[in-house]
Amino acid sequence: MKLVTAVIKPFKLDEVREALSAIGVQGITVSEVKGFGRQKGHTELYRGTEYVIDFLPKTKLEIAIDDSLIDSAIEAISQAANSGKIGDGKIFVTPLEQAIRIRTGESGPAAL
Repeated sequence: MKLVTAVIKPFKLDEVREALSAIGVQGITVSEVKGFGRQKGHTELYRGTEYVIDFLPKTKLEIAIDDSLIDSAIEAISQAANSGKIGDGKIFVTPLEQAIRIRTGESGPAAL
């Protein structure tokens, strides 16, 4: 099992969710986060005053995936979240030692 963490642009969330559903991924945890990478924020003009926006709004997805789906999930996220512009995001894959479904007590891939 793997834990896939993807940080994407917020307006790409529906496309990514649909792409993951199409390959059989059933559960996704979504968080609204702020951050920056190479784009390093931007400046905005509000009521005649210029403000520097250091942290940009992003959406963080956390998905526990069985090893058999990992490559297709990464491909689905990459294609759906890609706009071709700076700030499209990142995907991180980490090993997931154990997963347990609280309601039934199932563990391992059956808990996903």
